[in-house]
Amino acid sequence: MIYQTGAEFRAARDKRVLLFGMSGLGKTYLSNMLRDAPKDQGGGWFHYSVDYRIGTRYMGEYIADNFKREAMKVPLLRELLMTDSVYIASNITFNNLAPLSTYLGKPGDPSRGGVPFAEYCKRQAQHREAEIAALLDTPRFIERARDIYGYANFVCDSGGSICEVVDATDPADPVMSALADNLLLVWIKGSDAHRDELIRRFDRAPKPMYYQPDFLKQVWADYLAQEGRPESEVDPDAFLRFGYARILNHRQPRYAAMARWGITVTAEEVAQVRDTAAFTDLIAAAIDRRPS
Repeated sequence: MIYQTGAEFRAARDKRVLLFGMSGLGKTYLSNMLRDAPKDQGGGWFHYSVDYRIGTRYMGEYIADNFKREAMKVPLLRELLMTDSVYIASNITFNNLAPLSTYLGKPGDPSRGGVPFAEYCKRQAQHREAEIAALLDTPRFIERARDIYGYANFVCDSGGSICEVVDATDPADPVMSALADNLLLVWIKGSDAHRDELIRRFDRAPKPMYYQPDFLKQVWADYLAQEGRPESEVDPDAFLRFGYARILNHRQPRYAAMARWGITVTAEEVAQVRDTAAFTDLIAAAIDRRPS
């Protein structure tokens, strides 16, 4: 780890952390807080959002082309597009990643907003490639933040699917190595109660997400066997609900393997953090309680 003790982290002039864990446990909350707090109170951190980087740099063209594809189905918009009279682009932000989610889509019945499973897998592969590239961009953004904008402190707000694109059990994994060499990896670990709440929240509003390829194929096959219907008749939201609890179970050991490269804090601890001083206290304590 780049900080061996809590005292070393407290004293560091350039604090650099990467937050990872399931969506909804506080990664973006902490990142926003560190970015927006006054500099004289330890704030003013550079906030690098991996999902934002994916949706702008690496998948922005896919997203915009998908919008245009839909617009071309409307005669008026088709004419305007063909004559370069309108401009279509996504308005993705750190706190609104809907354009990326919409492009990833959901497999199943087209009349219910689904896409063919083969197309879904193609978009999943695009996301995997984009996420790896965005993660590998992190060290360069640390330098950019310092050299161009004068930010010493840096927080990487990773996506929930980070554990699906790395192999933390491999000490030579290129993405894990690049990240651990430059940042302190911090797992925000949820409890069983958090897990249940995440499932309830997801059931109310299922949203597209990235799956590790072999796992996705198995979950899809299990769902088709359970429902006994062809791919074209699958309820897209019902499939996402079916897969969500399974993906939580699938990701937990992968997050735990990543945590051996860094430290672990709990979602309950994160919920108590209200300012940068409390964040520093939390990280320093977690470093000092880490097993040798």
